[in-house]
Amino acid sequence: MALTSIDVVSFGYHHGAPPPAGVILDLRLHFKDPHFDLSLRDLTAHDLPIRRAVLTTPGIRELIAATALVADAYEAGPIEAPLTIAVGCAGGRHRAATVAMALATRLSKTGVPVRLTHRDLDKPVADR
Repeated sequence: MALTSIDVVSFGYHHGAPPPAGVILDLRLHFKDPHFDLSLRDLTAHDLPIRRAVLTTPGIRELIAATALVADAYEAGPIEAPLTIAVGCAGGRHRAATVAMALATRLSKTGVPVRLTHRDLDKPVADR
């Protein structure tokens, strides 16, 4: 077992630089932002409507699956070490947090200890 642990961290670029990580996913340009739907703007990934909106976005499930395969590649490596996967979007409340939650759930089935952290989930809605 090469991975000693996996940290999955969600963050928002509007709240600062990405955390140090071996893998960084930037969701800002390629995936629809629920922030622009006024009925969703003030919600977070803790709310089912946000999780539904993000997880039904074309390409998101494929990205989660591909990122799990990246973690598998690190697991196959010869050196034991932790892996940090950072998932970012504009504000860190919608896309990044939802993808990080789904990714952490998927990775937790591998037997490697997984820790999920939301750096910016509870911060105010970012102005665009």
